[in-house]
Amino acid sequence: MEIPSKYSASSVESKWYDYWMKNNYFHSTPDEREPYTIVIPPPNVTGVLHMGHMLNNTIQDVLIRRARLLGKNACWVPGTDHASIATEAKVVAKLKEQGIDKNNLTREEFLKHAWDWTEEYGGVILEQLKKLGCSCDWDRTKFTLDDDMSEAVIKVFVDLYNKGLIYRGYRMVNWDPQARTTLSDEEVEYTEKQGKLYYINYKIKDSDDVLTIATTRPETLLGDTAICINPKDERHTKLKGKHAIVPINNRVVPIIEDEYVDLEFGTGCLKVTPAHDENDKMLGEKHELEVIDIFNEDATLNSFGLHYEGKDRFIVRKEIVKELEALGAIVKIEDHTNRVGISERTKAIIEPRLSDQWFLKMKHLAKPAIEAVLETEDVKLHPKRFNNTYRHWMENIRDWNISRQLRWGQQIPAYYYGDGKEDFVVAENNEAALELAKEKTSNSNLQTSDLRQDSDALDTWFSSWLWPISVFDGIRNPDNEEINYYYPTNDLVTGPDILFFWVARMIVAGYEFKGKRPFENVYLTGLVRDKQRRKMSKSLGNSPDALKLIDDYGADGVRVGLLLSAAAGNDLMFDEELCNQGKSFANKIWNAFRLVKGWEVADIEQPESSRLALDWYKAKFQKAFAEMEYNYSKYRLSDVLMTSYKLIYDDFCGWLLEMIKPAYGQPIDRTTFDAVVITFEDNLKVLHPFMPFLTEEIWQFMAKRNTDEALIISKYPEQTSSDSKLIEDFELVKDAVSGIRTIRKEKNIAFKDTIALSVINNENLDISYNSVISKMGNISDLQTVDAAIEDALTFRVKSNEYFIPMDGAINVEEEIEKLTEELKYTQGFLKSVQKKLSNERFVNNAPAQVVGSEKKKEADALAKIETINKSLKSLQ
Repeated sequence: MEIPSKYSASSVESKWYDYWMKNNYFHSTPDEREPYTIVIPPPNVTGVLHMGHMLNNTIQDVLIRRARLLGKNACWVPGTDHASIATEAKVVAKLKEQGIDKNNLTREEFLKHAWDWTEEYGGVILEQLKKLGCSCDWDRTKFTLDDDMSEAVIKVFVDLYNKGLIYRGYRMVNWDPQARTTLSDEEVEYTEKQGKLYYINYKIKDSDDVLTIATTRPETLLGDTAICINPKDERHTKLKGKHAIVPINNRVVPIIEDEYVDLEFGTGCLKVTPAHDENDKMLGEKHELEVIDIFNEDATLNSFGLHYEGKDRFIVRKEIVKELEALGAIVKIEDHTNRVGISERTKAIIEPRLSDQWFLKMKHLAKPAIEAVLETEDVKLHPKRFNNTYRHWMENIRDWNISRQLRWGQQIPAYYYGDGKEDFVVAENNEAALELAKEKTSNSNLQTSDLRQDSDALDTWFSSWLWPISVFDGIRNPDNEEINYYYPTNDLVTGPDILFFWVARMIVAGYEFKGKRPFENVYLTGLVRDKQRRKMSKSLGNSPDALKLIDDYGADGVRVGLLLSAAAGNDLMFDEELCNQGKSFANKIWNAFRLVKGWEVADIEQPESSRLALDWYKAKFQKAFAEMEYNYSKYRLSDVLMTSYKLIYDDFCGWLLEMIKPAYGQPIDRTTFDAVVITFEDNLKVLHPFMPFLTEEIWQFMAKRNTDEALIISKYPEQTSSDSKLIEDFELVKDAVSGIRTIRKEKNIAFKDTIALSVINNENLDISYNSVISKMGNISDLQTVDAAIEDALTFRVKSNEYFIPMDGAINVEEEIEKLTEELKYTQGFLKSVQKKLSNERFVNNAPAQVVGSEKKKEADALAKIETINKSLKSLQ
């Protein structure tokens, strides 16, 4: 096959991905090999590829490809998450465009629309991951709403309910008025917002007196059912036992006493709205106050809002302040910074709301998960510093609100047979529920039609916390061959932002349902940020199009660009130039391959310089390989890549190929050629996890390969000892060659012209290395001498001193002129520095490091003048 002059990433990538898929290299089934398993953090079914996905999935692909090369049975399970809130919002928006209101549809009708939408738009991201080169076992693709996955979720709910861990409670919850559902505490982000503090007068019943309250939410006064004062507050002694009148609705409410009221905040009088504040709710329960909910599901006001009914809460806030001002009830308004809860999904401001919800008790379940990470290290977090975050969350864990007021998701398997709150049974299906209901009511005449299933869906995380188990059917069939073979999985790669949402909960589920950890290592990536350290987002417009990057730089170039600066757990400062660097690296390797394959091979004797060069690179490779393996063990993938980058770019391309390259028009000996091909193949193997397309392309060009000889399933290099003395000696050799090249460049001595070289070998460098120095420096004669050579150009490598005779090598007159000019400049520079140092005011007042810097300049200039004078003396 003719080797193309240029590497074309676009044609190569599609060719080899199709080849890998056709030959089923990504697929895994249980066998006698050691399994290596990764489950993908399932992206939202609504998602499209962005920079975070690119980084996360590149890391997973590196790990899985390396495991294949190591001979393990590598299994990477892909899939998507149904993403209740996000997906339902998209479906609702699409229906709205068609003039359809979700609330006018039955559950079944809405779900049909949702499934249609998912089948049309969902799963795009999985196809995009293929462009990146991700070698997932696509035959195993799972969706969290697949029938078997849903069945597992329902089974777990029933199991936990029967264990007494799931209960129904009437609680103050986080309400997302945009999605119209409750959220768990972990799905709420808190942010500081600039707001107002309103001071409002309430009249005292049967009196001309008033009391003043301070509130940030004047619209909620329509739900006030008490005013609370601190019994120790002497300012308000006269209010005890009296009643206040709420402005606008004129509701008469009691003035109660409780030490909960902060004497220092506001006026010392607190309005109590039990339906709209967690603390007010506790006061309400303690003092048996009426609870009045003034909001609809979408945070518009209901009939308790009087003439504000149907208006949004924030519009009402502005209008009610105007009405209060007109009534003379506003005392003053101050600026005030509020801590506001925001929905992690919709970014709507959260509304505290009393609601019947389903909860999972977490304290007991969390104990094995705490022990696994923080005590036994059965599960290891990388970097380890995230243990502190994990500890804080897990040791302060609260009961998990697992119900959502949504239709898209697994419907809660609770079946009501009566009108009472407790008139329900929990079962896996209608038939089982009917039997339980008959038993509970002692009514054998009950029919399935008498049962009504709870309309809420389960929190999306309640399905994804089972992911490492359910993808192998480990809940429904707990002893099947696949769960026994692949579970526990090995590595999980994800972002620290879902360490609690998902990672911690999977650990909890693993110990509860399998009695084992779900994975051994958790590699927590950083966030991808731009050069200004801003988080990449659509709103900022600073997130590049992931697929365009692949088009511009090739998948391998983008993978290298991402990983070159992605230290474990640290944020990645993304710079598109890094992708260009990755593309240039690919071109460098391609050109090196073309160089090697372009040599004519002959059965001639191997030069000593080539033998030494190959021995050196073998040692250098093993040293680098040991570093790579160590960094793999620490999940420092960027360090692995950087080590291989330097090895191949500098040592292989920059030195080895130059050292073994035959003279122009001459053949290379077969021994050297065969050895360098094997060496090149080892380079491809260590680089394959990072640059799979380029390496497979070169591998297949190297020799005719059968399908069972593809690089993707080849054998990884074996680690052996490396000759450190050989590596150390070669550094001296390379320095000597660099010294020769520097003199050639400075003195304009053409490389095609041979020169002589002498050395005082104080380092006792083995004379066998002379063959390499001679080859690389185009030396006609290399001699070891005991004394300095007169009239020679000289340089040092440690204590070795090298001499190049000047005869015929340079134009003496030109060199004297050049050195004289350089001496004149340096003497002038020295004079300016010494003038500054002779200024006592400067020396006494300038910072020590500034003075030190000037003194170093003086010393360097003096040394340079001495060297120039010596050179001039030798020329005259």
